Amino acid sequence: MSPDLLSGLARAPSAIAPDATLLPGFAAPGTELLEQLGSILAVAPFRHMLTPGGHRMSVAMTSAGALGWVTDRRGYRYDPCDPETGRPWPALPASFAGLAQHAAEAAGFPGFTPDSCLINRYAPGAQLALHQDRNERDFDQPIVSVSLGLTATFLFGGLTRAARPSRIRLEHGDIVVWGGAARLAFHGIAPLPAGFHPLTGSCRINLTFRRAG
Repeated sequence: MSPDLLSGLARAPSAIAPDATLLPGFAAPGTELLEQLGSILAVAPFRHMLTPGGHRMSVAMTSAGALGWVTDRRGYRYDPCDPETGRPWPALPASFAGLAQHAAEAAGFPGFTPDSCLINRYAPGAQLALHQDRNERDFDQPIVSVSLGLTATFLFGGLTRAARPSRIRLEHGDIVVWGGAARLAFHGIAPLPAGFHPLTGSCRINLTFRRAG
């Protein structure tokens, strides 16, 4: 792994819940990730998907890897092809997969091999309601979530929607990993405040790695 992706290791991890860990600055400075992202977007641009109920999501999304996460009138699911082009999603860059594996291991989940990376772009005001990640086949595998760009507030709750979530500040380069007892925890992102980041401009980019198949 390049020094670019490991420069944040000096900052100590912190537990946000049992089996859920914040790795501050683990992906900083993030320039290599963003360079690779440009190649992905050239093949599979961001788009605002519809929920099964027909609501347009405020977060723009795309995917990389063998499986991409999709939502439309037919429901939530993983698909090997981009529904807008009919072609396979862009391959998962080695730098992406390597970072996810190292982060998972640092959080106590060795052997993680992602086959899907959901890429979200948050503009000011965009948010993600509390939800569980339940479309994957194997809940024994962790989730690795990488924050780039503008600072966001991560909401991390319990195993029921009614559980009051913790509010966690995520800065550029921070990674959250959760699995085990926390694998089905409800989580989301509060509305993103306006701002500017020198690498991403007026948005936040989130990379979420999963073993979906």
